[in-house]
Amino acid sequence: MPAQQDPADGVTERREHITEQVRCWCERARLDGRHPELSDAAALLIAAGRVDELTRQVLGTRRRAGRTIPTVGGFGKLRHLTDEQARIAAKAAAMRLGPMQLAYRYRAAELGKRLHTLHTCLTMSTAHYGGGVRAIRRERRDGVHLDPQQRDALFVALQRTPAPVPAPHRQFGEVRSAALEVRNAALEGAAQRVAQLSEHTRAKALGRRTAEALASAVEPDDDRFIDRYDTLLFLAGSLYDRIEGSAAWHSGHFVVQRAQLDLAEELTQIAVDTVALRGILDELDGALASTPAARQHVYSRQKALTPVWDQLVDRVAALARIGDLLSQAEFQLRAVESMRWATSLDSRIDELIARSGNRELSAENTHHVGDQFGEVEDLMGTYRSALGGDIAALTARGAQ
Repeated sequence: MPAQQDPADGVTERREHITEQVRCWCERARLDGRHPELSDAAALLIAAGRVDELTRQVLGTRRRAGRTIPTVGGFGKLRHLTDEQARIAAKAAAMRLGPMQLAYRYRAAELGKRLHTLHTCLTMSTAHYGGGVRAIRRERRDGVHLDPQQRDALFVALQRTPAPVPAPHRQFGEVRSAALEVRNAALEGAAQRVAQLSEHTRAKALGRRTAEALASAVEPDDDRFIDRYDTLLFLAGSLYDRIEGSAAWHSGHFVVQRAQLDLAEELTQIAVDTVALRGILDELDGALASTPAARQHVYSRQKALTPVWDQLVDRVAALARIGDLLSQAEFQLRAVESMRWATSLDSRIDELIARSGNRELSAENTHHVGDQFGEVEDLMGTYRSALGGDIAALTARGAQ
């Protein structure tokens, strides 16, 4: 009789798999497929990781009080606009005097005007910030007042909202994207046919190399990012949106788990540590270039920061595990709702027939469905236990 597998082994294997997947995504600076841009709530929590501690505290108080900031139609779009303006301005500055430079300078100025308009919208809204002396005093007393300088800093932070780099083919709209899909499908089909036709011939090795070359020419339509840090922050923000949008997470089954994990605070702290790590490593790279004599010391300091990155990956992977568990729980809850509907319908049918005088109809099927409800709480208990373990590990790492 084979030995029974320890459930803890499956949990450990699952954690290791998801952690390795998150690490791979970050190191490639690419997420498989296309993803919606971050919600305003997630973008604001990540931006809080780029401002000073006092501003971060005010933003936390405002969030808990239900106070919002003006929207600009998506802070991912603000990031793209900011990057485009900086790129075109830099290109104009590097060009010789002439019509082309003038055109680039004009384009950069137009983008600058749009950014200024968005800055004014976000920092000067009287609907979101106190405008009079009394209103400002009341906001200060409640701990929700943002000074103009703090709003400016927040806008700058939101300009760095993690977002996928616009792929060249997407800049030409849906027609080019459709053409890319056709090209990729043709290359994949050709690679399969070449491999199959050469499988049992003398040209098997050549066919395999040709198939691999064709497959490598396929251009995946994935979300790409400028570096591993943006990838990590975007993934963390996406998982926050996924968990917050989960009906199972907000159901009565996971009240204790919601109390254990302050999801918003966890995302902000991940952003704080990620931004700090990126800044320190950039400084170390600068020191390495300017002072070669200190190379060994710089290398040792860089190596000492490796566990910090590993911890950040683990924290985001823990969010990914929670998101996956909640997806499974939602599936089960939908099945429960379907069973409840079936039970209700069967009961109504039984009552109708009973009122008609035919009381001999068996309700065995109804009882069978009803008996399954007792299994639901056991199943939710399993999910609660798994979520509890992931949350405990996540909060333990965050407290270190």
